[in-house]
Parts: sequence; C-alpha cells; structure tokens
Amino acid sequence: MKSPLKSSIKNSTKKSFFTWSLLTSAIAFSSLSFADELAINDKDYFEMQGLNVTVFSDIYPDGHQTGVTVIQHGSRIAANGDLRLEISPGQWSPVPVGGKQTVDKKTQTITQSLSYPDPSKDRKGFNPIIYPDLKFTYEVKVTALDNNQFKISVDLEKPLPKEWVGKIGFNFELFPGELFGKSWLMDKNAGIFPQQPNGPLVNPHGEFLTAPLAAGNKLIVAPDSDKQRMTIESKTGALELWDGRANHNNGWYIVRGVIPADKTTAALEWVVTPHVIKNWIYEPVIQVSQLGYGSQQLKKVVIEQDKRDTKASEIKIFKLSETGKTLVKKAKVEPWGNFLRYQYMTHDFSSITEPGMYQISYRDKTSHAFKIGDDVLSRHAWQPTLEYFLPVQMCHMRVNEKYRVWHGLDHQDDALMMPLNFNHIDGYISDGTTRTTFKPGERVPGLDAGGWHDAGDYDLRVESQMGTIWLLASMIEEFGLSHDATLIDQQKKLVEIHVADGKNDALQQIEHGLLSVLGGYKSMGRLYRGIIEPTIRQYILLGDAMVQTDNLPYDASLKDGEVKNGKSGTPDDRWVFTENNPERELYVAGGLAAAARVLQTYNPTMAKEALEAAKNIYRIAAPNTKKQDVRIYALAELILATNDDSYRKELISLQTEVVKDIAETGWAIGRVMPGMKDEQFTRAINKAVENYQVEVRERAKTESPYGVPYKPNIWGAGWNIQEFGVKQYFFHKSWPQFAGTDSFVNALNFVLGVHPGDNTQSFASGVGANSATVAYGVNRADWSYIPGGVISGTALIRPDLPELKIWPFFWQQTEYVMGGGEANYMFLALAVDHLNNAKGKKAE
Repeated sequence: MKSPLKSSIKNSTKKSFFTWSLLTSAIAFSSLSFADELAINDKDYFEMQGLNVTVFSDIYPDGHQTGVTVIQHGSRIAANGDLRLEISPGQWSPVPVGGKQTVDKKTQTITQSLSYPDPSKDRKGFNPIIYPDLKFTYEVKVTALDNNQFKISVDLEKPLPKEWVGKIGFNFELFPGELFGKSWLMDKNAGIFPQQPNGPLVNPHGEFLTAPLAAGNKLIVAPDSDKQRMTIESKTGALELWDGRANHNNGWYIVRGVIPADKTTAALEWVVTPHVIKNWIYEPVIQVSQLGYGSQQLKKVVIEQDKRDTKASEIKIFKLSETGKTLVKKAKVEPWGNFLRYQYMTHDFSSITEPGMYQISYRDKTSHAFKIGDDVLSRHAWQPTLEYFLPVQMCHMRVNEKYRVWHGLDHQDDALMMPLNFNHIDGYISDGTTRTTFKPGERVPGLDAGGWHDAGDYDLRVESQMGTIWLLASMIEEFGLSHDATLIDQQKKLVEIHVADGKNDALQQIEHGLLSVLGGYKSMGRLYRGIIEPTIRQYILLGDAMVQTDNLPYDASLKDGEVKNGKSGTPDDRWVFTENNPERELYVAGGLAAAARVLQTYNPTMAKEALEAAKNIYRIAAPNTKKQDVRIYALAELILATNDDSYRKELISLQTEVVKDIAETGWAIGRVMPGMKDEQFTRAINKAVENYQVEVRERAKTESPYGVPYKPNIWGAGWNIQEFGVKQYFFHKSWPQFAGTDSFVNALNFVLGVHPGDNTQSFASGVGANSATVAYGVNRADWSYIPGGVISGTALIRPDLPELKIWPFFWQQTEYVMGGGEANYMFLALAVDHLNNAKGKKAE
C-alpha cells in the first residue's frame, strides 16, 4: 500500500499545519523547562515530564498519524483523534481538510478548524477518495486542565444533517502493538485487548464489524501498566470501544463518541488523563551498527539521551571471548547537541582495530554484540537481498524454497489495456488515449513474463523495474558481483531458492526485469507506466500472488465465473497503463543502456534489444524533458554503452545544467569524465563538485549526529539516505580529492542501526543482531518478513518524535519497495565491503 509520498505529502495543503520552518527549529532548539503540569511549549504542543499531547501537528490520517495524539513516556499510544464518517475508517475513507489552527497559551487551548470534504482528495490525487454528498465545518479544541489532564471538545458550525446523525463520531485510536494482552475497564465491564478481532459481528450503518468490546462513560486503558494507563471520560455521551481491525487488517483499537443531533457547541466533550510516572526520564539508547565495522573503518557510537539529561558519562568497550568480556577501552562520550527531542553524545572508537566480537556499555545499558573485521560485510550482509528478496518479488513465476512455497505461478493473464479518463488507485491515471494501437480492454501480449512485484503490493512499476536493473548492473560493473544461489528457469517459470544453476543470479535477475519492460516495449512500441490490478479488493490482497487473479485471460463473451477454452469470464486481469512522461522514459533509457553493457556475453540478443530501445527512447524523450538531470544521467549511461562522440558533444552542451544541479548530475557523469576532452567543461564540473562536497560535509556535521545530511519528514528516511550514499560512492570514485568515503559508509551504518529512536533495528530484514523481522511485505498479515528486504525506516511523528514501531502495517515505517529500497542497500554493503578489504590489505 504505497502512499503518495512524492505527491500528496509533498503537495499537501499546509493550512496552519506545522511547516518546515518549525521542523527545522525542532532540530536545533534550546533546552526547554519542564513544569509539573501539562502546558503548551514553544513548539506549540502540550508537554510535561513523561507526557506530550500534539494537536493536528501531523498531516497523514490515512497513516494513523494526525489529529489529537498522546505520546506517553516517549511512545505514541493514541493518535488520529478527529471526527470520522465511519466507525472503523480505512485507507480510502473520507478524511477532513485542515483549516486554521489557533494556539492560545493564555487559556492553554489549541483549536483546529476542519471541514469535509477535502477537495484535493475527492476523486483525485494519488489515492483518490470518494466523498459522500456532505459538507460541514467543525473545530476540535484541546485544553490543558490540572496536572496531567486535558479536555477534548468538538464544536460544529451547524447541526449535522439528519441522515448523518449516529454515523459521525469522534474517533480516538489506540495503538494495538503496545496493548495486546493488557486490560481495560469500562464502567462495570472489563476485559483484555485481544490479539485478533473476535466476533460476534454487527452491521451498524452498513459496516460489518465485530461487536464493540464495551460501552460506557469512563474507559481506563491498561490499568495494569503504568506506562500506558490512561483514563478517558465522556461528559456528553457514551463511549464505545471498538476493534478497528475487523474490516481493516491495519486498523487500531478505537474509542468513539457519536455526535448527537441538534447540537453544535460542545457537541462532544471528553476529559483524558494519561498516567505519568513521577520523575520519568527517557533512558539512554546505544546506537551502533547491528553488523559491525571493518578494522580500519570509521567507528562512531551515538548515545541518545533525554534532552534534560546533559551528563556525558563514561562509555566502556568490551571484547568478547570464551571467558566473557574483556575491557579494552573506556572514555567519556562527547556532547553533540540537540536533535529532534533528544540530547546526543558520540564517541569515536576507530582506534580499535583488532578483529573480534565487541559490546559497548553506557551506564546500565549494554549494546548487542557486533563484529570488527574486514570481512564483516562479506557474508550475511548483502546476500539475503539477492538470495531471498529479489526471488520472492519475482512476478510470473512459482517461487519455492525447499519445503516452502513463497508464491505460486501468478498473473498469467497479464494484461489488458487500461480504461480511458480514469483516476485509478496508487497513482495510476489515464487520459483520453492509450498512445498505442490497443483499445481499452484489449489484451496486450508480451506482459505475462518477467518483472518484480513493486512493494508490499503486487503492481509492476516501470521505474521500480529499471531502478533495480540499473543498480544490479552497476554492482556487476563496480564490484564484479557474481553469486549463484538460485535456480531461475524462465521456460518452466520456476524459481528454486538455494538451488544453484551455474549462472550469475544478478544477470538472471536483470534478464527477468527486462523480460517485462522490453516485452511491453516490443508489443506497444512504447514503455508501460505500470501494470496493476483493477480493483481495490485485489490490491489489498495479503496472501499468495497466485490468487490475485484466476491466471486465465479474460473473455468478455463469457459469463462471470465461466471458463471455456482456457479463458475466463471473470474480469480480474490486471491493467497496463501508459503515460506521456519524458523524465521517466529517460530514466528507463539509462537503465536499459546499463543493462545492455553487462548482458553482452550472457544474453547478447537481449543486450542488443535493450541498447536499441535505450537509444530510441532517448531520441524521442530528450527534446521534451523539463528535468535535465535525468537527461544527463541517460546521456552518461549511453556514452558508457556506445562510446559515441555525439552523446559526448551533447553532454558538453549541457554544461550549465550539469553545474546548476551538480548534486543530481555529478555522480552520474563521473565515470565518463576521463573521456571528455573539453578542458572548460572539465574545469567547470570539477569546481562544482568541489563546492558541493563542501556543502555535503557541512550538512553531515550539523544536521544530525549521524554523519549524513538528514532532515526527517513523515516517511522513514532510510531509502533516501541509501540513495544519497550510492551517489556519494560515485562522487568519491570520480573525485576522491573532493569526496571522501564517510558519506556512503555512514549511510550504510544508518540503515544498519545507527539512527534515531529507541528502536535500533537494522532496516535490512534478517541482517544483523536485531533487524526488522516484522515488516510491511506481502506476508505482513503473518507478522513476518522477507530476508533482504529493506524497510523505509524510522519515521517522524511531527514535530519531533522519531518512531519505528514493531507493527507490520505502517507502510511509512516498515514497507519494502523495489527499485532502490533493496538494491541501494545491497550496493552500499558491497561498496563498504570492498572498501574494508582494500583498507585492510593496505594496513597489512
């Protein structure tokens, strides 16, 4: 369930929500004083020791991330407090649009104006929402009371329409992951928060749900847990406690109060009392790589502390042996400063070079064991991505692993041409033409082979296919990647994990991706935008990809469910979308050129087809692009593939554009610079790279304690930091005099556990001492993972809480994706492995 990260979040209306200037100030704030009572702080949310209450600080309700939110003892326990049109809303349920926010420190009240519908989402946008014919405006007010209490009240501009009375209510969502097995009390009723939703079923207003757990006037959440205990008391009507997972697997527990008829002022009024442990303080977190470090590698531990805890204590580093721990170093950590809501300390222990297993202790905390050695990334690091994740994501194949079947043979009925003038889900939009000879609903041949399922869902995006292909090709060229742990048989459409077939898995994976991209190109004479299922019900499938369709080509002459002559009357075949997008086409052209280079010996026919397609696509798309960085990237790849001087001359003519956007162009052209015989061009590029790298080093020092430029947004930043690291590798390779190795080494360490928050998991599943083994993959309903998949990572709860929860349904924190999420990590692991081995040999 990818969210419109690059569209709706980027373009979302900010109407009085917190802006980037506030986020920036949150990163470098001065220490706050703490009162014993809840009060509005200088970042405009309520705070006291052990408790924070934010009021519409976030802008992401479909990700359970906005509204009235309670952060209790450093953990987000409740969120999304707002008026909703359903008892248990889902991803495509109507949400309001935010209006003016007023912060009144005199009355200690934060007021947020909201209204239905949201014009930017009503049947438009990345994930279009169908809104009912309902328009109303309201305000949610939160007021601090005595001690740790606050009041929530809702005022309506006018009474609800009669047909909506009883349907609209204030929903306050409780995070299930921290409440499973804990108890609740509701007036005279009591119970335990269940691990799974249980019947009986009820059907209020057409919503099939499990019956509410309880109803009453006062709810005590988790009376058996000091950290999560919270009392919610209604002053205006009954409270209902629902299990929102009954109709949405990613739902939360929901406390709901129905808005009554004929009432506007104080239509709802609750008093909420979260328990606060006296003198609670955030305990220090030791952040060190979950795998370890090369002997000569930069090694830095980061300590995260409560912002009031400014003491720099002693750190101890132990080497492990058969007799236990041996102290090898102790020293005081050095203060780094404030970032987000925490105080940070660091310590450089690069002087420890002796191979072995180590642990770090700080106060009463001890880290996981990690390795120091030049082979730390030589095994159990990048291999899971190539051995598990890429094979499991392969479409149009049956994927076996010994006794296990990851998924059966799938989507043999691909694909039908898209409908016209249609705003589909997940960013697929068509206009009035197919841009091909195929009519809407007509079968497009050549699409029933190859490709990888894009993410925690089953569509195939052309940029995901080509991003993976380019990175695999780059790993072959840069590091000589050759690894055989998988049998891939395209004739039998069969994959056997951990069965060698004598072929380089990376080349076989590139071939598999091209079967899809070139298959569509040859059939349609152009690239596809992507291939996706027609209905939301298919899209949200959690299970075997084989059952998303019936694998039989659709025949409109047959009745629904009828099967005849190998065809089916069930209209479940996926749709192929096309688009006019020169930038994406140029991105594909660059990947095709890279693939052609590495396939010349392995599959010369496919290599020739890929290069011809790359040149043709570039010829058509380049004159029409508005983004020159992707044109420059494609040019560089074509130069490497063809050694054609006409491409070099064209690149030289784009000198102004290269220099202007050197962060996005320099890394791409570095490998062709030795062949550029224009001194003016070379001088200009060298100077631009030098200036840019000064900026990179400065940002890495000042933006965060993690040694990489890092300004968190709502989404986990792991993928962006990995991509940055890969680009920095190419800057270093081509301009070592300007760009060092720290940037891409630190980017890998960030992914492997050196990142903010108390959850220091490796983002790469199955990699390291503690990794994300509950993730948003296609097997998320089983609370499971796919080895080698790389999650999005620690997200930001605005304005200043880093969060990575153990929860399989947060796509913004734990989703896998193709086209970079997995392969950028793999590239970095190989890059640092080669760096470690080179430094180790030099040290010898």
